[in-house]
Amino acid sequence: MAATSYSFDITSEVDMQEVDNAINQAQKELTQRYDLRGSNAELEFNKTEKKIKIKADGEHFVDAIREIVHSKMHKRGVSILSFEAGKIEFTGGKTVFQSIEVKSGLEKEQAKKITQIIKDSKVKVTTQIQDEQVRVTGKDKDDLQKAIQAVRGNSEIDFPVQFVNMR
Repeated sequence: MAATSYSFDITSEVDMQEVDNAINQAQKELTQRYDLRGSNAELEFNKTEKKIKIKADGEHFVDAIREIVHSKMHKRGVSILSFEAGKIEFTGGKTVFQSIEVKSGLEKEQAKKITQIIKDSKVKVTTQIQDEQVRVTGKDKDDLQKAIQAVRGNSEIDFPVQFVNMR
């Protein structure tokens, strides 16, 4: 009988449909909120560039709109850690805008951090960085569970991770 090995992948993906739905909900709330009336507030989501653009007549309005977006994302199960807000820029007059990038997939440094955490846990598994994910392979399912617990329990990870393709 051949020795079996088990594996799973660690990724950091964002469901763009859920982001789009949350932005649509936030846009509806913008039109109904009394404190945002007269602020010329605009909220756009570009799916191809994976960017959210907020435009309004003042920094405090941009902050309020960003909080609305964060609350809608949270309600739809999208991690706020997946977003990287740029600095607030002045475009002329009193109009300001902010661009928020939606990060999807693991960057090399993040993948290296996950690999190091698993190695430091001294679990008998091997890790391999593949594009925007980390593949973890082991001979025992319990070792894979220990690797998952090591990653989940680590406070150094400041980005969302998902464990997929358990085989």
